[in-house]
Amino acid sequence: MNHDTHTNTHRVKRAIAAFSKMSAILDKVKENYKPTLNGEKLITDKELADFLKINKRSLVEYRKNGILPYYHIGGRILYKESDVERIMQENFYDVFGKE
Repeated sequence: MNHDTHTNTHRVKRAIAAFSKMSAILDKVKENYKPTLNGEKLITDKELADFLKINKRSLVEYRKNGILPYYHIGGRILYKESDVERIMQENFYDVFGKE
């Protein structure tokens, strides 16, 4: 193998390693990405179900019955965090009689 071929092979290997590293970084960014709408944080179906400790079927019922407003974008169901907080606050019952 001549010197030029060896140098080019080394450069290609370094470039592939750099692309692999960038790919891993982009995967982490994608994993932690939280969509927003007009500066409002949006929550996915899974995130909300996990947070409320209910199954996704319950969320379907809440949507179907008009209890929970949502967005249907690109096949995904998204909820505005402020809507969820408002609904939770409106439906809070203090068993000890204090609010």
